[in-house]
Amino acid sequence: MNFRPYFEAFRNRRIGALLILGFSSGLPLSLVSSPLQAWMATVHVNLKTIGLFSLVGLPYTLKFLWAPFMDRFAIPVLGRRRSWILLAQIILSILIYAMASVNPSINPGLLGLLALILTFSSASQDIVIDAWRTDVLPEQERGLGAATYVLGYRIAMLVAGAISLILSDQIGWPATWRLMALIMLLSSIGTFFAPNPSDTIVHPRTLKQAVIEPLKSFISRERAMMLLLLIISYKLGDAFATSLNVVFLKHIGFTSTEIGAIYKIGGLIALMIGSFTGGLLMVRLGLYRALMYFGIAQMLMVIPFVFLAWTGHHYLTMILAVCSENFGSGLGTTAFVAFLMALCDHRYSAAQFALFSAFSAIGRVFAGPFAGLLASHLGWTLFYLVSLGTSLPGLFLLYLMRTHTLELKTGQNA
Repeated sequence: MNFRPYFEAFRNRRIGALLILGFSSGLPLSLVSSPLQAWMATVHVNLKTIGLFSLVGLPYTLKFLWAPFMDRFAIPVLGRRRSWILLAQIILSILIYAMASVNPSINPGLLGLLALILTFSSASQDIVIDAWRTDVLPEQERGLGAATYVLGYRIAMLVAGAISLILSDQIGWPATWRLMALIMLLSSIGTFFAPNPSDTIVHPRTLKQAVIEPLKSFISRERAMMLLLLIISYKLGDAFATSLNVVFLKHIGFTSTEIGAIYKIGGLIALMIGSFTGGLLMVRLGLYRALMYFGIAQMLMVIPFVFLAWTGHHYLTMILAVCSENFGSGLGTTAFVAFLMALCDHRYSAAQFALFSAFSAIGRVFAGPFAGLLASHLGWTLFYLVSLGTSLPGLFLLYLMRTHTLELKTGQNA
């Protein structure tokens, strides 16, 4: 077996930059979730206020609305994409540092405003990093590039979501946030390290063109609506199966500490391994085979949760279930992100990737309510069996679209 294609991809600046940019993308999102809630709980902010802070994540859902603006306009410093990324990173660093100076119990309104501006800036950074990644990666590197980005993103989640909690007990929350602001600023190294996309890409010349043409470009594709359904349904089974995992583990008797250590940390490591394995394999498999093989693996890796529902509180089965499910999810996510990149027209990659991401989130949004109803009526064993079935429509659509997907070449053998 020739391993050269696997290692050739590591010999360029694109992959190294993606690791740092993935970290830069994951840090602010992670900070405004569990760490911000923990800080507010520590200073005895009431639960109603803490609950309202979940609304600050809205810009991540709506980012497709201003993505065309970032396709149309450029800051003439480091290039069209990198200038926006650097500006976002500087603003994010300032905002994280500013939030450290606000007492949540005295001025939660100001903290909420800063958090909302932070998530808007973070979502804007995501838009341009996604566009840069789509523009700069050649076909054979898309899978590995997606995996490297996810790896950096998950490391940031570990730093912001776990290490910050540990640090807060030692140095306090304000000092912890200031340290996170410094780390955020240091992540801009990846922006300077990253190469610019090709100069041959012709970007929209008017804002109207930047808004309308991405939609026209996609809709004019052959079988565009089926592609859209595939975007919505490919990760549906994974979203459905994982939506109640923590509730299920608590229900069968695992403690919060056990869930944190095994499900959160162990699962995160398994997901990173799965993502990176998927990226390496995509160099050889190509897009369609990776989507099909990884989609099947993603579906089958839910089966250990069926066994766990039968056995109840059993450590080895829980470890197997958590690690296999996250490994399969990592495989599927890598192929899916590469698929979204392959769909994008480079002239409008910011707008189109943001729009595709929004459609792919539909499954996650609606999975929770339906999953809760099913689990309460069917029980956990049947719930996870039904979860297996929710992956089938996406795989069936992928098979029907195999000829079209093969044309979106990602890898040597696509």
